[in-house]
Amino acid sequence: MTFARRTLPAPPRRWPPLGHLPDWGGHPLELLEAGARLGPLFELNLGLRTVVGYSPGFNRRLLSDLSAFRSAGSFSRLVPYLAGGVILTDAPAHRERRATLNPSFHARSLEALRQRVRAAIRPVRGEFDALAWADTNVRRMLNAAFFSGEFEDALLHAYLAPLRRPFPLPMLPRPAVFARFRAELRRLGALRRVRGGDDLLAQLCRLEGGLEETRIALGAAHDTTTHTLAWTLWHLAAYPQWRHPEGLGPVIRETLRLFPPGWMGSRRLARDLEVDGCALPRGTLVMYSPYLTHRDPSLWPEPLAFRPQRFLHKPPAWAYLPFGGGERTCLGMHLAQLLLEEALSGFLDGTLRPCGGDPRPRPGVTLGPAGPLHLSFWP
Repeated sequence: MTFARRTLPAPPRRWPPLGHLPDWGGHPLELLEAGARLGPLFELNLGLRTVVGYSPGFNRRLLSDLSAFRSAGSFSRLVPYLAGGVILTDAPAHRERRATLNPSFHARSLEALRQRVRAAIRPVRGEFDALAWADTNVRRMLNAAFFSGEFEDALLHAYLAPLRRPFPLPMLPRPAVFARFRAELRRLGALRRVRGGDDLLAQLCRLEGGLEETRIALGAAHDTTTHTLAWTLWHLAAYPQWRHPEGLGPVIRETLRLFPPGWMGSRRLARDLEVDGCALPRGTLVMYSPYLTHRDPSLWPEPLAFRPQRFLHKPPAWAYLPFGGGERTCLGMHLAQLLLEEALSGFLDGTLRPCGGDPRPRPGVTLGPAGPLHLSFWP
């Protein structure tokens, strides 16, 4: 099928011969915001035709039609921490693979890990950087959940640390560290196949490709949870009226609205397709952006204001996507919620105050605060 190409609006290019690549590499959020001002569907030139949409209808279409919108050609394949496993598995194999993995990450299954996750947290007293504290404690909690705390912390840190660095560092090959990480993963998996266990690795290591799924899940979980934890602490310090057990859920959800770790997602078209009246040829890179959707004033009144009370009611369908949506909803959603609840519960009593810092969003593999985020806590 041949479609006539429709001209979509596009933000200005400061260096026309290079398209939008310089802005995408240096200021991607500003580039997305400039495009969003042109309408709910716009075009970028990132070396190939790229179409970005952020309306609920667009989100539903992209996240529901797995046969047309393929993950194997997405940006994730360029990041070795995410390039594999269920993340890059497309339809029709994706549904069966998720069904195999889902039981290990179900909320009821994860409850068995709650006590060891809680025990892994290092309490804090006095002034501290919430971003650094979150980085260390999320790594410790993930070690507890996946490996019962048996993975060497220095190696785990060396493996995960580049994920929080700006592009292109997370994309660079690190064969020595990856080889050491995989060797330790194989050793711990072999031990569990012999002696059993109840941590996540004990469940995943018995599945075909389970060690690779463990590696990918760990990479996907660390920075997303670290950044959300740090920003939520920052907001709890700034809005003490919400610092109580009933307020914690709305504060987490509003933090995820303003600062979704997965600030954009991408797919490649497997066939010619018409999207929102625009004919797109096979191979087009199609992007959706929770960052734009979550800040759309037609969906969220006063979208830049921090208002946890929004989540006392159900948000509009396909307008709130911190964990994606549809069949590809984040596998680790319930694990992230457990880690956040346990880490934040220790700050609900006592005095928590902001001491200065830089909470502005900085995009990388995930969206994180520029930091540091200095707080003071006295139990």
